[in-house]
Order: sequence, then C-alpha cells, then structure tokens
Amino acid sequence: MIMSRSEQFSNSLMKVLWKVMIVSGVLIYGSHAILINLCKNENGKIPFSSASVVLLSEVMKFVFSVAFLIPEMLRGAVHFLPLKTLVFFSIPALLYCISNNTAVHVQVYLDPASFQVLCNFKIGIAGILYWLVIRRSISEKQWIALGLITLAGCFNSYGGLKNAQDIIQVRNNVKNSGKQINVTVTGILLMIFYCTMSGLAGISTEYILKRQYKVSIHLQNTLMYLYGIIFNLLAYTSTNHSAGTIYDTSAGFFRGYSKWTVVIVFCQATNGLILSAAMKHSSNLIRLLIIACAMSVNTALSMAIFSLQLNLYFNVAFILVIVALKLYHS
Repeated sequence: MIMSRSEQFSNSLMKVLWKVMIVSGVLIYGSHAILINLCKNENGKIPFSSASVVLLSEVMKFVFSVAFLIPEMLRGAVHFLPLKTLVFFSIPALLYCISNNTAVHVQVYLDPASFQVLCNFKIGIAGILYWLVIRRSISEKQWIALGLITLAGCFNSYGGLKNAQDIIQVRNNVKNSGKQINVTVTGILLMIFYCTMSGLAGISTEYILKRQYKVSIHLQNTLMYLYGIIFNLLAYTSTNHSAGTIYDTSAGFFRGYSKWTVVIVFCQATNGLILSAAMKHSSNLIRLLIIACAMSVNTALSMAIFSLQLNLYFNVAFILVIVALKLYHS
C-alpha cells in the first residue's frame, strides 16, 4: 500500500518528535540531581520540602493532561472508564509519590554523579521485578548485564565509603577544593528503596496504560495525576505536622524555593509526561534506557559545574555500566 505525501510527512514528523522526546527525557533526567544540588544551602541541606515540590509537579502534569484532553472531549473522541477501573490508577500514583519524595531525600547522602550511577540499579531491579511480577523473559546476556550493573554500584559505593572521612576533612579544611565523590550507608539504603519503588511504579504504569490501550493517554494521565495530587497532598500535610522534620514547612509552602526549584518542578512535570508516552507506545525498557544514558549527561554536568573529581572506583563503575548497557540491549 503506497502512502500519500501527507502520510509520509506525518510519519516522518512523528519519528522526529519521538527522538526529540527521548533526547529531552535523557537531558532532563540527567540534570535532576544537579538541580537538586544547586538548591542546597551552605550546610548541604535541602531548604525546601520535597513533598511540596513533588506535589507542585503533579499539579502541573495534571493541568497539562487536562489541557490536552479538552480538545479530544470536544471532538467526542473520549470514552470514560467504568468506575470500578478508576481505582487501578491509584497504584502507580502512590508508588511514584513514594519514589519521587525519596529521590529528593537521597540527594542529602549522595553526590550528583554517584546518585546517577547508583540509579542504574533501577535497570537490574526492574528486570528482576519484570521476571517476578509479570513473568517477562530475560536472556542470559541481560542477566549478565544486570550483574555488571550491580557490580558497578558496589564499586562506586565502596569508593565512596572508603573515602568518607577524607571527604569530611576536605570539606572542613579546604573550602575552595572541588566536589568529591560522597556515598554514605544511608544513601545506599535509600537508593535501593527508591529504585525498588520506581521499578514497581514503572511496571504498574505500563500495565495499566497498555491494558486499556485504546483509551486516550491524556485521560489516563489525568486520572493518574489526580491520584498523584491527592497522595502528595497527604504527604505534604503529614510532613508539615510531623515533629523533627528537617524542613520548617510552617514558614510556608514555597519556603526555600529558588529559580532552580522552579526549574525542577517544570522538568519533573515534563519528564513525567514523556515517560508516560514512552511506556504507553513503547515499553518500560525505553524508560530504563533514558535512565542509563542520563548518567553520562549527569557526570559531564557535575564535572563542568561542580568540578567533580572522579576516583578510580567511579571510573570502573562507569565502564561497567556502559558494557552492561550494550549487553542488555543487544
């Protein structure tokens, strides 16, 4: 069947837009840890409430989704779902609420480059969850790749722990020195928890989006982000009233915000929409590819902005991740 010129142009345009979307996702994901660190105060603490930032990004994603949904509703192209199926959209919303808030907290215990390297645990954890939860087959090469990524995380973590005392001394005595690799036990544990929650969120999102593939993605996003607003509002309220919190949320919702915080909110909202489209029309593997490629972006930005000094362990971890990615996607 021969396509008309308009159809060929439309297909070419969609391919270009898809590539732009994936590249944008890599750049946004790779810059997240950098932006968080730019927001830190002199004591190395995050001055804003992570719950407020995640809540604001959920609101922005909801607004965008509704804006995209309205034209479809006016054309009569939207068919609403039965009430009994609406509750399923709360599952990924809850998991993303947990993982997104954890992603901000973990920045206190890891430097940006180490955060991005350890984020590659998502690939291994997601692969194992695919195998356990939805029985997705994994080849021998992919299992080897998952093992290499785990080994890469161990190398980087060992290097950070080994030099922890030296890092503290450098920070206290040499104010003008470059940033060092910084990994703590708390950071590793939070990262494992974060990767697990993120993997479960990705799997549940892909399952729900594809289970009703003919349903408009904008309607699906609207429902999912509406739940996201509810859960993150509860998280913010809980943080605001909990004793011993590291945030003085009584000073206001926007306390500690800066221009970088606003950029984080916008980037998180944009990336959420990008990943949703990727999982709807492709697979969760595209999301994992974005995460893996983001490590190079993050490392480059860390070296340019923070003058990051990379040790041997980080370099070995970086090489192992690159080899693992090639194996995993071969």
